[in-house]
Amino acid sequence: MDTGNEPPVPADRPGAGQTAEPTLQSRTRDGRGKFARTIDTARRDAEAAEYLADHPGTTYRELAERFGYYDRGTAWRAIQAVKVEVVRPAVTKLIETESEELDALYVMALEIIERNHIVVSHGKVVTMKDPETGEEKPLQDDGPRLQAIQTALRVRESYRKLRGLDQPSQVAVSGGVKYEVVGIDPADLT
Repeated sequence: MDTGNEPPVPADRPGAGQTAEPTLQSRTRDGRGKFARTIDTARRDAEAAEYLADHPGTTYRELAERFGYYDRGTAWRAIQAVKVEVVRPAVTKLIETESEELDALYVMALEIIERNHIVVSHGKVVTMKDPETGEEKPLQDDGPRLQAIQTALRVRESYRKLRGLDQPSQVAVSGGVKYEVVGIDPADLT
């Protein structure tokens, strides 16, 4: 019911024939009671980000007023959310590319581990008599195999870090305190 004492509503603000933004009470919330991001809010945030890009010098307070955010902090958080959403596909693609490269390096390390390495000194194969048969056999060199194992382990560690598979270490502390009164017989206390 109009009393005639309401302040005039600017034409570009809700109330002048436009639909108002959802109020804080009507916005969707998640299971923890926090505001949930909906398709409508994502669109509004994208429009605000586009407006900010097209109009350099716009303040977050102006964005809040123009797009119906609660305050400039909410407008800033909305723009940050849009930035993350825009960057996420590129980051996902980068992680996949890095994963493929690490997989290729790991396969190369495994191939080196499986090869037969012999000791060469001054351009000649070093041999040793086999105690069972008495014939000369090339001396096996474990150095390249051990280096390949270390490389394979480092590649796997890089892969785990890239994918976030390493869980942070947790330390559990438990125990209790026991008090002992010295010099008094517990039977005398009762």
